[in-house]
Amino acid sequence: MSQPARPPAAVLFDRDGTLIHDVPYNIDPERVEPVAGAREVLDRLRAEGVKVGIVTNQSGVAKGLIAPEALRAVNDRVDALLGPFDVWEICPHDDGDRCDCRKPAPGLVLRAARRLGVRPEDCVVIGDIGRDMEAACAAGARGVLVPTPVTLAEEVAAAPEVAPDLAAAVDLVLGGIPLTAEDEEGMSRADG
Repeated sequence: MSQPARPPAAVLFDRDGTLIHDVPYNIDPERVEPVAGAREVLDRLRAEGVKVGIVTNQSGVAKGLIAPEALRAVNDRVDALLGPFDVWEICPHDDGDRCDCRKPAPGLVLRAARRLGVRPEDCVVIGDIGRDMEAACAAGARGVLVPTPVTLAEEVAAAPEVAPDLAAAVDLVLGGIPLTAEDEEGMSRADG
């Protein structure tokens, strides 16, 4: 017998390589190009009442390669093409900064969940590299990897779930998140 499931409260996407084609250190909004099917999967989640957000590392800011206003312009273009998003969480730090938000740390996922008013374990993170999956796991969220040519074989092997594309990832996501004992207890009280 399978464990009961419910839809996730939120799906948090990595930006570069997941929702849009990765242009390293992009400062040009005109170079923003959604990956195939991105708009459709976002619209499907929204239609199901699932909140959607972006959690993205942007080390180019810390390295001085991306000015904050250029990052805003690129993100505004993403929003214009794929939004609106319920939450954006951005880490502008580099690995050497030792912050708690740069994936694989859980900070972006935890902050997004908090801002959305949902539990991290009720969130799903969809991304294209191991750091996305590690951040999801560290936050207690579910992770679904959608590999791209830059995804390492060991990242695919270590991923908790793997989907060939965004549509398949959202099919997995809408299959639900297993109910926890706390969820089942709350449902029993509501029924009683």
